[in-house]
Amino acid sequence: MAFKLPKYLQPDFAKPPLCNAPPATLVPVETDGIAPPDFHATSNYPEYIRIADGRWLLARESRMDGVLVLEGDTLYVKEPRILQKGELVIVGRTENGEDGIYVHVNGFENPLDTQETKFSFRTRGTRETPFSRSYDELYELLRHEKEYGYIVWVLGPAASFDKDSRNGMQGLIEHGFCHALLAGNALATHDLEAALYGTGLGQDIYTQQLHPHGHYHHLDVINRICRIGSISSAIKELSIKDGILYACEKNSIPYVLAGSIRDDGPLPGVISEAFSSQLAMRDHCRKATTVITIATQLHSIAAGNMTPSYTITAFGEVRPVYFYIVDMAEFSADKLANRGSMQAKAILTNGQDFIVNLWNNLSQ
Repeated sequence: MAFKLPKYLQPDFAKPPLCNAPPATLVPVETDGIAPPDFHATSNYPEYIRIADGRWLLARESRMDGVLVLEGDTLYVKEPRILQKGELVIVGRTENGEDGIYVHVNGFENPLDTQETKFSFRTRGTRETPFSRSYDELYELLRHEKEYGYIVWVLGPAASFDKDSRNGMQGLIEHGFCHALLAGNALATHDLEAALYGTGLGQDIYTQQLHPHGHYHHLDVINRICRIGSISSAIKELSIKDGILYACEKNSIPYVLAGSIRDDGPLPGVISEAFSSQLAMRDHCRKATTVITIATQLHSIAAGNMTPSYTITAFGEVRPVYFYIVDMAEFSADKLANRGSMQAKAILTNGQDFIVNLWNNLSQ
């Protein structure tokens, strides 16, 4: 089946109640980093405001828990902490036009997916849900996005713990199915450990056999790379010829490594300051047209909160941003949805098997 983007259904601003909506209220920021009282907090849905001349403006992008800032005729979404004195922030706590603010939640709704019956079984995705159609749709989506989109992967270390999934992820990167990679210190450390020792946390990534003193491997990797000074230089100096980070470096694919409180090391290049790492991740999430997160609960929720459910193309068209969470645990998918990323589609399976399945199809 050929992939086709769904058509965006713009709100009808000529009909009540939107035709009678007042202009949105703008309040200037008085102190850097502090929003005015009653500021409007954004969702990741398309959001419009009505300005004084009666036009409705769509924010070019959105994210969870941002604020709307009007600059000229352009509506931006910004994190409250980066607001600057004098910027005009939209205030109002309603979402259906009462305050000149409209949140459009059904812009891409497919009428074929609506339920006509009042009761039905299996309306919520679980580990029993069949994902054959999800895979088929994803294959076609990624072939489309390879040419026309911006695919962001968010990976946990499990992707590097298995020989076939690590090879598969390398193949996806090398064949154009990745435009940016977001991960943590662990993914990078264990991917490089696999390159140098063939292990992940001391366990052979194919046979699963534990190596003597293998628990030192990841620490030795960090130590060696810190001595060299950078991951890029280490890949060259240590003659690393395979793996996820090798593929990123070889193909000039940007990657962001966001640190956490539990990191060993960390490796050089890992951003340990939380807000700095969030800004670096946000640069890619705001450009994303498809996001795939695998076996990393906190990074999945972080990426979900930063990623809008839509983007505006270079031709001015509004299109959806696709978001997949791949995890064995229903809890991770539920928690992401509970944090506001309702558009996220869950594929509840082993993340390593998912990568292998994807690569086996897309490599053909």
